[in-house]
Amino acid sequence: MSFLLHKMPCIHQVKNKAPENRNYSTARLVDGSCWRLHLPKKKMQSQNEPLVEANPDQDDQTVEINLSSITSLDLTSFQLPDLDSVELPPNLIYLDLTTNRLSKLDSRIANLINLRKLSFRQNLFNDAAIEPISSWESLTGLEELILRDNKLTKIPDVGIFKKLLVFDVSFNEITSLQGLSKASSTIKELYVSKNEVTKMEEIDHLHELQILELGSNRLRVMENLQNFTKLQELWLGRNRIKVINLCGLSCIKKISLQSNRLTSMIGLEV
Repeated sequence: MSFLLHKMPCIHQVKNKAPENRNYSTARLVDGSCWRLHLPKKKMQSQNEPLVEANPDQDDQTVEINLSSITSLDLTSFQLPDLDSVELPPNLIYLDLTTNRLSKLDSRIANLINLRKLSFRQNLFNDAAIEPISSWESLTGLEELILRDNKLTKIPDVGIFKKLLVFDVSFNEITSLQGLSKASSTIKELYVSKNEVTKMEEIDHLHELQILELGSNRLRVMENLQNFTKLQELWLGRNRIKVINLCGLSCIKKISLQSNRLTSMIGLEV
């Protein structure tokens, strides 16, 4: 079951804080706590729960749900400084904390053993704040980790996530790809755009890579691409590249090289 939930101190505050043009209701969980619940007009159903349908004629409804049945939690744009007011359902598969003011990891996330997708996009995490993630051994099944648009200056250690498929550290202040050698070779999509990276390094073990995004950095040379035999998209726009070198790859379907320092198109031959 997928809901947008935010724990509220009391029921009457729900109407006052609900954004306009959204259908919000009060959810009183089995533990008696009050939450703000977003119910789309379409019906939603989980494997073990009956259908729940919002009534568009009512501004406020009371819906009883079981916290353990929730698998997706979206707290986008709540501007939360921390998660102290949020109860994290134990069976979460997807947790989206995009666009908040988080600067410290909540240790409870490390216990969400079913988590597959985790987004910290557009928060205030620096290197020290994100470092504890390297010891989150319980999240062995994590497949997608989004750290886009924070305050990172280096690649965090994500070697513990052996099933990682998508890794995004774009829009930070990262100066080097050093540290990526620890990342799992299972990664299929790697996003490091809008940083200050100067060299394509420590990526040659990523044999499963299908999308590589390194646009808007300070790269001068195309290199270490020869092992990416499954690469389909290569994004290198807005760098300082002078010579095209695909390292013999013939699998690429999309390539972006706009706004570089190219003097010819020689090198596109594979």
